[in-house]
Amino acid sequence: MELVRSHILVCAGTGCSSSGSAKIIASLEDELRAVHLEKEVRVIKTGCFGLCALGPIVVVYPEGSFYSRVTPSDAEEIVREHILKGRVVRRLLYQETVQGNEIKSLNETGFYKKQLRIALRNCGVINPEVIDEYIAFDGYQALSHALTERTPAEIIETIKSSGLRGRGGGGFPTGLKWEFAFKQPPGQKYVCCNADEGDPGAFMDRSILEGDPHSVIEAMAVAGYCIGANQGYIYVRAEYPIAVERLKIAIAQAKEYGLLGENIFGSDFSFDLEIRLGAGAFVCGEETALMTSIEGHRGEPRPRPPFPAVKGLFGKPTILNNVETYANIPWILNNGAEAFRAIGTERSAGTKVFALGGKIVNTGLVEIPMGTTMREVVEEIGGGCPNGKAFKAAQTGGPSGGCIPASMIDTPIEYDTLTAIGSMMGSGGMIIMDEDNCMVDIAKYFLDFTVDESCGKCTPCRIGTKRLYQILDKITNGQGTMEDLDLLEELCYHIKGSSLCGLGQTAPNPVLSTLRHFRHEYEAHVRDRKCPAHVCKALMQYNILENCRGCTACARVCPVSAISGKVKEVHVIDQDKCIKCGACLEKCKFSAIVKE
Repeated sequence: MELVRSHILVCAGTGCSSSGSAKIIASLEDELRAVHLEKEVRVIKTGCFGLCALGPIVVVYPEGSFYSRVTPSDAEEIVREHILKGRVVRRLLYQETVQGNEIKSLNETGFYKKQLRIALRNCGVINPEVIDEYIAFDGYQALSHALTERTPAEIIETIKSSGLRGRGGGGFPTGLKWEFAFKQPPGQKYVCCNADEGDPGAFMDRSILEGDPHSVIEAMAVAGYCIGANQGYIYVRAEYPIAVERLKIAIAQAKEYGLLGENIFGSDFSFDLEIRLGAGAFVCGEETALMTSIEGHRGEPRPRPPFPAVKGLFGKPTILNNVETYANIPWILNNGAEAFRAIGTERSAGTKVFALGGKIVNTGLVEIPMGTTMREVVEEIGGGCPNGKAFKAAQTGGPSGGCIPASMIDTPIEYDTLTAIGSMMGSGGMIIMDEDNCMVDIAKYFLDFTVDESCGKCTPCRIGTKRLYQILDKITNGQGTMEDLDLLEELCYHIKGSSLCGLGQTAPNPVLSTLRHFRHEYEAHVRDRKCPAHVCKALMQYNILENCRGCTACARVCPVSAISGKVKEVHVIDQDKCIKCGACLEKCKFSAIVKE
């Protein structure tokens, strides 16, 4: 590979790609050709840098200048000022890196300084479509050492000693799962990867596949060696076209280099990988439903036991881990179990990747050591809620998780503590809510999702979740009773205790956690017929105050002519006509309209 004097890294993950990063890459290359620097400077497309709120992102090395919200029209200035003349384009810099006349390291900023990248170690660093760049960062070293120097039992013991737990939501010890499959009699076995990321707001696994697909391929090959499997399947949702394309490229490159296929590294171990596309069914995130889908059937869960490690894909012993779990494996084997165990907490070792979204300043992808508190994530990494709003709750675990209230903001983020307060780690979605969110409405939103995504195989999930939604809908429409709250809670426990799979068993969690921590909001909806957050339309109304100037702006913008009044006189809203669209509130310049 030719040596160059500068690298221009451009994020080509889904977020930045949707904002036009491909055009930025083309513009940069055009400008470099225009000044005859195309052989001295290389433009590299990478995976996600993490700080999605500032995309598209461009980073220039060796200086490490971090440019944010770049447009194709900025390419000329970056090339002609920074690359040609050595003058950093200060107006494009991420402002937190600017300190007077100095430009501080990205690792000193609030978003990055408390992060520790293990699963995301290569995202935003390498070109995911060039295998040589992965190899340059110790890629396939773990597989090489495993096949030439270590036995499957030794590797499994290392994974067990590391304390790595499944990052897909359940938190089952990874090494123990591999050991169960390893101990099954020799014969056909399979290794599967769950890349069917279905939680609303979650994009951790997608980003790893887009930014570092070889780490997953290498880990799956190691897993195949450990349990005696020669075939693996990556089950990825079809809505991830960039991830799918980069996986295809990576698998082809690995085969070309002899890292997949027959007699890898000259050993007697052979392993191959295939991609299976999912159609976006949330239930296929459950391991037995995922395997049923790979087999070509409708994705529905199967009763357990037997567990997949004994009888899984095509009735053969199978291990299944999610993308993030696999991404940790090469790092653990290269750095040792003790190094991984030293990160995090006693019962939750290592780091966890979260997709941080919702009412937060710094939306994006973060990887933090286990045990980091919710306060550190929300206030320091996330930058707090925008517009000076107060933090109210964080939803972790998606539709299977629960809401963590502001009163518990100092809770350490780890498997057992989140479960103890009614939430769960989940795959890593973290949705931040502020004072303007209604927690009853939030529970209703997640139930609506679960009702649509239930496979319908078992009655508790198929009918029970629908009944939960109906009760929540009744409450948000001002028709609920106190008896409904008791029925809601009782029904949640019946569904949890009798549903067939983990998705049905955890579906009531958003309701139970909001009932537990925000019961006063439910009671306000029922007793006072009020939504404290002014979100539920049936329980709120817009009123015009006495300081109305009679400018008629609100009346002119009302789509249903619900506002009447003479010029320069106080206007009135007809509540029977009002559709609560809020257009009048937005239009009023005199703060004369309130939402109650």
